[in-house]
Amino acid sequence: MVQLSETTAELISLLRIENSMPEVLQLLDQADSRYIRDLKVNVSNALSSATMSEKETALLALAIAANQKNNTLITGFRTLAGEKGATVEESNEAISCASLLAGNNVFYRFRHFQQKESYNTMQAKIKMNIMMKPVLGKEFFELISLAVSAVNGCEMCVNAHEHSVREMGASEERVWDAIRLAAVVTSLDKIMN
Repeated sequence: MVQLSETTAELISLLRIENSMPEVLQLLDQADSRYIRDLKVNVSNALSSATMSEKETALLALAIAANQKNNTLITGFRTLAGEKGATVEESNEAISCASLLAGNNVFYRFRHFQQKESYNTMQAKIKMNIMMKPVLGKEFFELISLAVSAVNGCEMCVNAHEHSVREMGASEERVWDAIRLAAVVTSLDKIMN
């Protein structure tokens, strides 16, 4: 077993990945990287949102981990979501939302980049039934959709989902917390695989 610094051990515990030690994290730990301390604080702060429940932050983090295809983080955030009361259906829907949005983001980014009326009038023919009656509720599903779209860099999707989630009553602070959490999980992805 690798001997870890206290900070790295705390980060691993926060992420619920005690059985998996990514190589890059080991390298940073051995060098006593100050970045690990920053990352631990960022993770702790992002998972302790004033505008989202602990279950919501875990599910949103799970969706971003799925979007990044990071099995280590998927396993950890799925465990955390379960500990915070998420059902299997809710966790599965968070992952499914990430998958759906990854496809939509490609499609709508193309439309946005091309700015051709012909493409804007063509039917997408992409099934999105999951959006009609989400287990997570429409507002939270939209919030996850917004966060995934921000990570994937789809301006058209970000604008549409931000507008939609705000129309459903989400505060700007809730949106901000979701985007901050998405940013932190994306940074985790770079060292946790």
